[in-house]
Amino acid sequence: MNREFYTEFHTFREYMKKDEDLLTASMEDYLEMIFRLSGETGFTRINDLSAALNVQPPSATRMVQKLAEIGTLDYEKYGVIVLSQKGKKLGGALLERHQMVEEFLKMLGITEDVLVETEKIEHTISRQTLRRLTDFVEFFKHRPEILNEFKAFRKTIE
Repeated sequence: MNREFYTEFHTFREYMKKDEDLLTASMEDYLEMIFRLSGETGFTRINDLSAALNVQPPSATRMVQKLAEIGTLDYEKYGVIVLSQKGKKLGGALLERHQMVEEFLKMLGITEDVLVETEKIEHTISRQTLRRLTDFVEFFKHRPEILNEFKAFRKTIE
């Protein structure tokens, strides 16, 4: 086999290396949840955040401090967590990405562990792939008869 062919391949870890200014998957999860929890009141608290993410409050505090350092939120010890404009923009985009991946999986007929599958995909999907996935979902929303044909097809092969 031609060795040059293999120079394009890398390990998963290499593909997932991100620029230093980008968020880690864990940071994304926290920011998305802070955005969700802050929706009605404009703020949240460490205890609410840690409960929502099933982590201990000290872990949530450490991550919130990291997110504050990069300018996505404001936080004072024992106080409230308030997203900055940057944090609101990122949090909203992260929530939209999550919802789009989840909607796509549901359209495919995924019923078991949808949240787990969504979490796995959302942190690895590229912007271009997300845009095309969004186009795909929107197409089927505008053409429900085709989605129904797909569902009927699936029943014939299960």
